[in-house]
Amino acid sequence: MMKEIKTDALWIHLHWLLVLAEQGSFTRAAERLEVSKAAMSQKIKELEQAAGTALVQRTTRSVRLTAAGEKLVEELRDPFARIEQSFFGVRDAAGPVRGLVRVTAPVAFARQQLVPIVGDFLRAWPHIRLQLDVTDRLVSLSSEGFDLAIRHSSALPDTHVALPLCETRTLLVASPDYLAAHGAPQTPHQLAQHNCLYYPRGVETPRWTFVDAAQERVQVSVQGSFATNNSESIRDAALQGLGIAMLPDFSAREALARGALRQVLPRWRAVEAFAEKLWIVRPYAAQVPRAVTTFTHWLRARFVDA
Repeated sequence: MMKEIKTDALWIHLHWLLVLAEQGSFTRAAERLEVSKAAMSQKIKELEQAAGTALVQRTTRSVRLTAAGEKLVEELRDPFARIEQSFFGVRDAAGPVRGLVRVTAPVAFARQQLVPIVGDFLRAWPHIRLQLDVTDRLVSLSSEGFDLAIRHSSALPDTHVALPLCETRTLLVASPDYLAAHGAPQTPHQLAQHNCLYYPRGVETPRWTFVDAAQERVQVSVQGSFATNNSESIRDAALQGLGIAMLPDFSAREALARGALRQVLPRWRAVEAFAEKLWIVRPYAAQVPRAVTTFTHWLRARFVDA
């Protein structure tokens, strides 16, 4: 039996279906809407009863839309986006800049460069709230609800707006204790005799590539007792004196400044290991909330010329 939903309540049911389609699971959708999983399930059940047909196929791990559900979501997506943009445009035009900005950033950059200065931004813009997701995982901004991503990458999505944040360099570093015990290599080829701490790229033997001032290119196969896919963990291993580490500069900067690490082979430039820029990336939108543009401009002012 079909159950009617009052028009003013129907918009909530339809919005929740859109969020469920974006998130792909009742658990993630409930977290995004800040409601219980039971409430989420009940809303979709009521919508299906009102529609007189199944909209969602439920499994133990995820959900999939039925053909009817996919058709409904496809037709709703643009109108709801326009409504949201219209509301935020009106709200942002009046009064102080306010709102929530959801940001995702790499672990090392977030912990060492962003979090130490974020208080300056929040004091300058007291009506803006920041929610920071710290991860080295390449998240989907649109499906996971992020306004901005800080990406250390040379492969950027064509469907997004990407603004350069700052240049980065790849450095070789080691602790003074390690260098005192094993000596400092004078050429890239001498790295083959050292314990090298590296970021694994599949199962291949790690190879580090360098160029010098004359653009001479050298590639060296290295080996070591420790590898990890997090630059902070590589840095911490280097701080323990375990070997020579290859790191992005933002991960090594603080330890270099206090002398806990020293740069190795400073006349050679490491290439092809990490990207050479940090970017601010956001999904394309005709109207961007003022809180998002305010945080973007502040970030670039802090880092572009740093």
